[in-house]
Parts: sequence; structure tokens; C-alpha cells
Amino acid sequence: MNIKKGLKEKNRLVKEIQDLHARVATYNSVEVGNVRPYSAKESMEVLNQKSNELVELKTKIHRANAPIYHHIFRLSELKSTIARIKNLDCNEGIFQDYYSRNRETPAIKETEISIVERDEMVKHMEGQIEEIQDILDNHNQITQI
Repeated sequence: MNIKKGLKEKNRLVKEIQDLHARVATYNSVEVGNVRPYSAKESMEVLNQKSNELVELKTKIHRANAPIYHHIFRLSELKSTIARIKNLDCNEGIFQDYYSRNRETPAIKETEISIVERDEMVKHMEGQIEEIQDILDNHNQITQI
């Protein structure tokens, strides 16, 4: 299987493990006389088996991704930077908020990075993200695990 299919399988296993945890939590303790639709012990056995499968699959994916980790890490950093930059205060001019409304003269703000510059930075980084994502998509499609 290729990495792309491996990642889908990983997500499926994670969901299945979450469901098994919920099943154990829900049906481990039931009121005497009530029907127990699922055995918590059997569910735990299946959960442990699925967990072992997930560990093996993650290990294979991890090893297969070694040659492109720099792209994966760069992608993560770009996304993080974009999130922070989008929250950057780029307001200029007269500024008055709740706390400064009683001042005799309103505050005047200036920026070092304008809103236009910020938006251009984000656009440039989003372009880099697309390029990296194409590299990763190609890798995930052709690399066997």
C-alpha cells in the first residue's frame, strides 16, 4: 500500500479505537438486570489489537517519510506563521477603545507592517504551502510502505 492509503487506514484505525474506548466506557458498568450489548473485555481485546496495528502502520509511515521530513516540518511552520500573522494588528490612525475613550486626545497608531504587506506575506506563504503540498501528495502517492 502507498502512504496515501496508509494515512487513510491510520485515520480509520484511530476512529475505530476511539469508538472502542467509548464502547468500553459505556458498557463496562451497567445496572444489574440490564442487557449488556457489548462485552467490555472483548472490546478491550479488539482495542489492543487495533492499537498494535496502528503502531505498526504509524511506524511504516514514519520510516517512509524520512526523506521528506524537512518539507513536512516546513509546511507546519508556514501554517503556524500564517495563523499568527493573520492576527497581527495592522490598524493605523486614530485609535480609541473602551479604556482610552476618556483621554483628552485619542491615541494615534502606526504600523511597521501594513495590512497590505501582511496580506502579501500570507499570500506568498500560501503559495509555498501549495508547492510543498504537491511534493507531499506526490510522495504519498508513489511511496510504498
